[in-house]
Parts: sequence; C-alpha cells; structure tokens
Amino acid sequence: MDPYHLLSWKTAAAVLVVYFASLAFYRLYLHPLAKFPGPKLAAITRWYELYYDVIREGQYTFKIAELHKVYGRPIIRISPHELHILDHTFYEKLYCHEGRWNKYQWAYNGFIAEGATISTSEHELHHARRKPLNHYLSKARVASRQDVILRNVDKLVARLEGRVGTLTNLGAAVGALVQDLQCDFLLGKAYGSLDRDDFNVAIADMCQSVGFLWRFTKHFPRVGKSLKQMPLDYVSKFANDDAQTFFAFLQEVDKETEKLLTTAKTSTPNKDTSHTVIGEIVDSNLPPSDKELPRVLNEVQTLVGAGLETVSGVLRLMLYHVFNDAEILQNLRAELKTIDIYPGGGVDLKTLEQLPYLTACIMESMRLSPAIASRMARIVPDSDLYYANWCIPSGTPVGMTTIWMHLDENIYPEPHSFIPARWMNVEYRRASGKTYAPFSRGTRMCAGMYLAWADLYFTLAALAPRFNFKFECIQESDLRMSSDEFVIGTKSKAVLNCYVTRP
Repeated sequence: MDPYHLLSWKTAAAVLVVYFASLAFYRLYLHPLAKFPGPKLAAITRWYELYYDVIREGQYTFKIAELHKVYGRPIIRISPHELHILDHTFYEKLYCHEGRWNKYQWAYNGFIAEGATISTSEHELHHARRKPLNHYLSKARVASRQDVILRNVDKLVARLEGRVGTLTNLGAAVGALVQDLQCDFLLGKAYGSLDRDDFNVAIADMCQSVGFLWRFTKHFPRVGKSLKQMPLDYVSKFANDDAQTFFAFLQEVDKETEKLLTTAKTSTPNKDTSHTVIGEIVDSNLPPSDKELPRVLNEVQTLVGAGLETVSGVLRLMLYHVFNDAEILQNLRAELKTIDIYPGGGVDLKTLEQLPYLTACIMESMRLSPAIASRMARIVPDSDLYYANWCIPSGTPVGMTTIWMHLDENIYPEPHSFIPARWMNVEYRRASGKTYAPFSRGTRMCAGMYLAWADLYFTLAALAPRFNFKFECIQESDLRMSSDEFVIGTKSKAVLNCYVTRP
C-alpha cells in the first residue's frame, strides 16, 4: 500500500477524533447550557434522543419524564441545544400571547412540509400565515357551518344503525367520520370513508404509524426531503396495502386542492371555493408566493392531517370510557334528555356547550388525550428567559409536555382515571385553567381547536342516546399513551371493537 495513502487516512481519522472530542468537551463544559442538569450523552449528541425516537419507537417523551425524577430538577437539558421544564406554574409564561416566540425548526423538519403554517418557525411569518386560518376556523365560523358537522355525524349514526347486533370496529368508524368531516369542512367535499364497508380503517391505522417518519426525518431532514420529492405513485409501488390507501388519500387531497386553487385564482368572488380554506388563503393579504401551489399543498395536507388522529384518538378514548361505565352513561343520557337532539330538533352547538356533564366528559377525554404527545419547544429570539433562579440564554429551545401536566396527581387526583365529575365543580374548573391545555396555549395554539370541540360535542351527543357499545378484547390501559407519534400513540391504535346494540 502507498505509504502516503495510508498516512492521509490516518491524518483524516486523527482530525475527526480531535474534532469530535473538542465538540464533546465544548458542549459539556463551555456551552451556554453546560450549567443545566441532564445526561452527559444527551448534552454531547442528539443521537441520545435518536435512540429513543427511532430504536425505542417514540419513547423519548417518557425518558424525559424519567430524567426529571433522576436529576430531581424541574428543568433539565435534553439535547445539546434544548431544555425541558416540568413545572405547571411556568406553562403560562412559556406559552403566552405576549412577546416574540419562535418555534424550534429542527422539531418541525420531520413534517417535510416547507411553508406550511405548522412548520413556520419565525414569529412574524407565522403570524401572517396564521391569520386566514384563524378566520376560517374561528369559533363563529365553525358555529355558522355546523351543518357540515351534523350531516357527517348523521351519516355515522346511519352506518351504526345498520351494524346493530354485529361486531364493529368503532375506532375505524369514528376515524372515518373525522376523515370525511375534515375534508368536507376544509375542502367542501367529504372523502367518502364513511361509505366504505371497513370505514377505510387503513387511513386510521396509518395515522398512528406515520409518527415514525416524523421522528426519523427530524434527525435526517435530507432523507425526508428526498422522500418528499418522489412522486406518490412511485412510492406506492413499494408500500403495503395500508400505506397505499393512505397515499391515495393524500393524492386525492392534493388533486382537490389544486383544482380549488385554480378555480379560486381564476373565478369571481362568488365561487365554489367560498366555503373552503383554499378560498380563504387566496382572498387573504398573504403575498403571492404564499398562494402558490407548493405551499398551499403543504398547508392543506398538514391542516387535514392535523385533525385526523388528534380528534379520532379523543373519540376512541371518550366512547370507551363513557359507554363502559354505566353510571357515567346514565348521567349523560339524563342530561341529554333535557334537550331535543334528534334531526330537525333545532339543537345547535351553543346549546350543547351549555350542558355541563356533556362538557365534563369531553374535557376529561382531552385531559387524558391532548392533541400532541411531544414537547412543543419555544424560543425567545431576542432576550434571555428566566425560570426560577435559572437564566436561559436567548435563542434556546425550551419545551414542556402537556400530557405530563395533565397527569400530575397534585393537580388531578387519580390522574389516569376517567372522572368527568371533577369538571362539574365550577371553582375547580376555573382553578385548572392554568394547567389544562389540550390544544396548547399562546400564539401557536391549535388552529383547529373550535372545529375539534364541535366534532366531539355533536358526536357524543348523537351516539349516547341511540346506542350501547359492548367492547371486546380491549381494556383501559390499551388507550393510554404508549408512544410519541407527535400525536398520542396507543397500544390499541385505531382498533375499538364492540357489539352495537340499542339501549
């Protein structure tokens, strides 16, 4: 072997060793976050998180909670660049409406959705992109279009009426409801999952599986971008049946988006897109570049996708607990008898929102299954942030995890138990206002929360008086969070088998 060739390899290896050793030394002892407690390996490399994200399949959220106990501190360093806080008293300060708060871009690279509002890190740009979404998904707009929700819920009721006496995957059924409802409300056209014999269960299953892609691509963004550039038709050739069904769904959403965008840009204001989020974006004050097809495709995909598993997961958990407890179901039915909830009865969303026990059931469900499983890091770009005696340098990502706050036994006694009665006390509900955040808080809180609330109100109010569900081969622990899929990952996934009967 050429001695000069051997020497060059040795030199390169030595340089790499020195580089990584110097980097490790800097991150452990000289980095601005070196003073914060946490595992040394996590301080040195993100591969510590990668192990729990990818190899252990979404367990880093659980590991973070464990690390708080190990180090006995409410604030810890969980990566070379990021901190995590487990203290409910700090939540309102970190997730607030005042000031400039950027997102941690690294965490959102996993969505491979450049330009989408959810992936927009910079505060001012996010604020601009969020405006049309806030208007389209406002509480008033949702209330004015509750007929869209009702017609999809009525279809679910009709499908379940046809399943009386048979074993049915209720998890797939409510997943189909949410799929159709999201597309109908945002794009003006239901996808048709409620019309299928299996309720298009493959889409619901995939919604709990694509979390792996998010966890992987945030660590390897270039791989994610390469995958994004591949045509879905090509990718589908190498996918299993469930993935092919999911990709077909995405393709249909893209086609409908492109058609609506073309119409919105070429037609008069009195057009078919007036009741779609596409029309809202086109009619907004956003610059022309933000109204071009690539960004709008990413925007719509993330909007549709964001509501699928978040709402479906809450519905599965809520229906299991309500219908599996005779006392809860009896209390709910007694309250619903005080109003006419049947078609043509004239009950609107405002009426349902004023029912305390119905509201309590929904609130308790979202306490146990908030929209997001992962920590949502925020960054103050232009000033230091203070927590207790700790000075957090400006530009540092700091996150908190909602579900750990929701399961704090000091705030919610018997935290894993489904107890709607805890929300019947007005004073308790008011006191919990600072710690209850199923849709997060502040400038980045979930844009679709009012639509989600309405979905839950109308669905539970429609099903509770009409059906009994006898669940098969499932227990309460199957519906608890078992992995971080960005959304809540559970052991049961989309399965909630039951026999449908009449009361």
